[in-house]
Amino acid sequence: MKFVRFTINNQLLQGIIENGEIKEISGDIFNKWEETGTYYDQSDVKLVSPIVPTQIIGIGANFVSDKQELPEELPAVPVFFFKPVSSVIGPNEEIIIPKGIDQVKFESELAVVIGKETKDVAEEDVFDHIFGYTIGNDVTAPQFFHQDGHWTVGKAFDTFTPLGPVIETELKLEETRIRANLNGQLKQDSPPELMIISIQKMIAFLSKVMTLRAGDVILTGSPVGAELIGEGDIIECEIESIGQLTNTVVRSKAEVKS
Repeated sequence: MKFVRFTINNQLLQGIIENGEIKEISGDIFNKWEETGTYYDQSDVKLVSPIVPTQIIGIGANFVSDKQELPEELPAVPVFFFKPVSSVIGPNEEIIIPKGIDQVKFESELAVVIGKETKDVAEEDVFDHIFGYTIGNDVTAPQFFHQDGHWTVGKAFDTFTPLGPVIETELKLEETRIRANLNGQLKQDSPPELMIISIQKMIAFLSKVMTLRAGDVILTGSPVGAELIGEGDIIECEIESIGQLTNTVVRSKAEVKS
């Protein structure tokens, strides 16, 4: 099932996509919801981020280019980071380059949406706690990374977490490929099996540290091939069964204060 959020006639609504049309729904998608009986043509609405996350957690450097490069021993403590909810935008919204730099980096990612309270969960039970999946673009300004390795500022700017276009609840991971096209040219194309830390392992690990809740979004890492992008570039992050998340890059008109 494909869940969306959309605007029409200055209203923000939620729905599901079936047979090419949007069926409006009401209620809490994680608990109880129902169809309202109102239908919309997709061409008449504007899709926005399919979720306003309760929190966003990403994992760093989590892909290899080939199975043979997967390490025999996994890191005891994976590299995780937080991104602010204020960084979220939706499909076809603009990624804004901070004042003072010319480029930022795109990172196409499979994003996991947690569906219920998750604490101390075993790896084999992780998928029972996943509501669905969407596409994320973990936009990064590495120029703002702290010299001691702190990533927060470089990943926290407004517009730095495009999400969408839908939350797919029936994704088949074994058939999934995470892709990115920059100005129409393929740059990333990898299956989840090239993740160093699998989805099961990363969520099980996080649940030992903190309680995850419905609406949390986990960015699972970006395949090899991410590049710097600049003003006017169009980045298309794609996962076939979820769709395509397209955003254009523009320059900031605001001054970044040091």
